[in-house]
Amino acid sequence: RELLPPWLVIVAGLTGIVLLCVSTKDVPVAPLRTKYGIILDAGPSRTILFIYQWTATKANKTGVIRGCSSCPVQGPGVSNYSDSPQKVGKSLEPCLNWAQKEIPAEQHSQTPLYLGATASTTQLNLTHPTLSDGLLAALTVALKSSPFSFRGAQILSSSDKEAFNWVAVNYVLENFFKYDWRGQLVPSGKGMAGVLSVGRTSTQLTSQLEEENQVPKEGVRLQLYGQMHKVYTRQCPCHGTDQLHRRLLSLLIQ
Repeated sequence: RELLPPWLVIVAGLTGIVLLCVSTKDVPVAPLRTKYGIILDAGPSRTILFIYQWTATKANKTGVIRGCSSCPVQGPGVSNYSDSPQKVGKSLEPCLNWAQKEIPAEQHSQTPLYLGATASTTQLNLTHPTLSDGLLAALTVALKSSPFSFRGAQILSSSDKEAFNWVAVNYVLENFFKYDWRGQLVPSGKGMAGVLSVGRTSTQLTSQLEEENQVPKEGVRLQLYGQMHKVYTRQCPCHGTDQLHRRLLSLLIQ
């Protein structure tokens, strides 16, 4: 076995010491720019502001988002301000100010802001449409005055609301896509889950319909992650928590 010359060993050792001592600098790589979006979920008893974020990474032309943080709005739901709509904007100010601190200032004007109202606001629109219109107008004025890019305030239909619930559940379950061992987005290969939503006065079952001729007129079509999903909600009135509570009380009394 031939030994290395002593001078070569010394040179190699000195080279290693120099490499350890000299500071190195990585080649800079431009980071993916993070974008933000704000959703105001105006439910029957309260409103919650949610901040979402995403990058340019997409899975089959659909964005990949994640929840960032949230801020519960103090006070009752927006429908309770129908008699004094001028106050509804004031109730949102603390959370809107909080969102301005959470999102970089240079992105405020590019951050979309939406408000979706459900349940009691939907009922208000059916019984007192004038009050409902005044409330939405007051919300629009308040949200337009924020530094964010206001995109609209609307009352969601029951079918739209349940379709969004269906998307959210299947997104969390990674039924649309998943990450492989390389960290890349690939189709999950799993089927879609149905969603049972139990409210106070009714229950809704939302699921995907496989056949085109099965989709009723009130069904919702969603283009997500390279595929068309046909979603339909079956309403079950008088099967909500109020009715279950009454039936339980009746059994206990008997």
